[in-house]
Amino acid sequence: MFKRVFKLFQIARKLSTSGAVNTINEIHTLPHSLNLFFNCISVGSNKNLINSQKKSGDKLCEALQGMGTTFIKLGQFLATRPDIIGEELAKSLEKLQDKVPAFDLYEAKKVIKKEIGENYFRNIVDISEPIAAASIAQVHLAKIKIDNLDKQVAIKILRPDIEKLFNEELDALMLFAYIVENTFSKAKRLKLIEVVHLLREITNIEMDLRFEAAAANELYENTKNDFGFNVPKIYWNYTTKKILTLDKVEGISIREHQKLKSLGVNLQKLSENLIQHFLKQAVRDGFFHGDMHQGNLFVDSKGNIIPVDFGIMGRLDKNNRKFLAEILYGFIQRDYVKVAEVHFQAGLVPQDASKEEFAQALRSVGEPIFGQSIKDISGGNLLAQLFEITEKFNMATQPPLLLLQKTMVVVEGVARKLYPDTNIWEVSKPVLENWLKNIKSPKTTLDTAVKTSSEIIKRIPDLPNFIDRADYALKLMAEGKLSLAVGANKNLEMEQMKLKNFRNNIIISFFGIVIVFLLVF
Repeated sequence: MFKRVFKLFQIARKLSTSGAVNTINEIHTLPHSLNLFFNCISVGSNKNLINSQKKSGDKLCEALQGMGTTFIKLGQFLATRPDIIGEELAKSLEKLQDKVPAFDLYEAKKVIKKEIGENYFRNIVDISEPIAAASIAQVHLAKIKIDNLDKQVAIKILRPDIEKLFNEELDALMLFAYIVENTFSKAKRLKLIEVVHLLREITNIEMDLRFEAAAANELYENTKNDFGFNVPKIYWNYTTKKILTLDKVEGISIREHQKLKSLGVNLQKLSENLIQHFLKQAVRDGFFHGDMHQGNLFVDSKGNIIPVDFGIMGRLDKNNRKFLAEILYGFIQRDYVKVAEVHFQAGLVPQDASKEEFAQALRSVGEPIFGQSIKDISGGNLLAQLFEITEKFNMATQPPLLLLQKTMVVVEGVARKLYPDTNIWEVSKPVLENWLKNIKSPKTTLDTAVKTSSEIIKRIPDLPNFIDRADYALKLMAEGKLSLAVGANKNLEMEQMKLKNFRNNIIISFFGIVIVFLLVF
């Protein structure tokens, strides 16, 4: 209990001395009592002075950068949630760099040996010094002897004790979020406890490299027949929670345009392939690489795209994929009524809203865009403006679609750097058309009907019990004993309960100390 409080004071001192608090005050003024607390906690320390000519978002990036792993990850997470912090600040936080000094090769070998055991460790030779280092893990090159053949691999290794450090700091941040939310009523709308909880869930998955290996493997299975896109193979015998081993990438960074040209790679074709492969992953498979910036993309001598770093992946269900494809295709056709109908059919806009007014709002997004040269139109920016419009019609924010929109902007940016005249809509059209044809084909319709019928037939024996339970539920509702409100995430509820217990323990301890003091003195 007291360890969490001590850690909280350490974090508060970090926030104050790093310049983060001053920058946050520029963006949104904090309550006077909170500023007073931060000023008191930083007494006797040297504050980091950040260039005052920089934008507030850039200054916040610099401050978070100097505070270490937890705050780098917090900034990166908030960059994906413009619905919480606003579009401008989210764009600034996207610049946050995740680079820290590497840990020693000797330490890395110790981790590998402990994770995979002596027998497998003997098969690994020529482990290099780290070639890349981030706040959570670093990467080494090596050779593995498999069936008397040397396989060139890359080994990603978690930093020692990173999980313990991260969770300790998040425990303290959770306490801070709870105190702020329960002290300042206006802070409740920021959902600070939920933000910290989501960050913990996302990063704890990132700290289990088996999940990243599984993501890479799923992407490999989905795309193995796609010409021009090669996902590195995972070596499961050399992969655990703390290490991930996969094929070494034999290629050149996609940002090295001159080198690619010297190899005879057609940059126009490469640009088109990048967009089409991303769209196939999103609308065909519903599973896409969510971090496709230039640093994570390589190209081999044959022009094949090789992605790396599978820590951030996006997933869309079938309805969202259909929704996405029909919206983009509808905008290509400039059929705003059709796009509006898709929103209503998917239940994304309240049914009592006016379809005609919504179509008019969509037209206000589409027509100014199509007044530009078609090659300059960004699908990602189109979606961003679309989400702004739909918010006015009380459409619920969907994080998977936000991640897709952000990734689409990045992919389009990389594609246009390769070939500035890439016509994104012409390149996208065949992928969207093919998928829409497939989902509306007679075979797909028949398969869906058969699947639905079989599910109904399976449930027929349970129908009497189901009716009895429904009748009982209706009685409870009539008596006011059953609420239809959607329950919050169970883990989040548990976290909030722990914080309440923690608060109660502190109050009891405080009064206990007061009573002892009065009895003694």
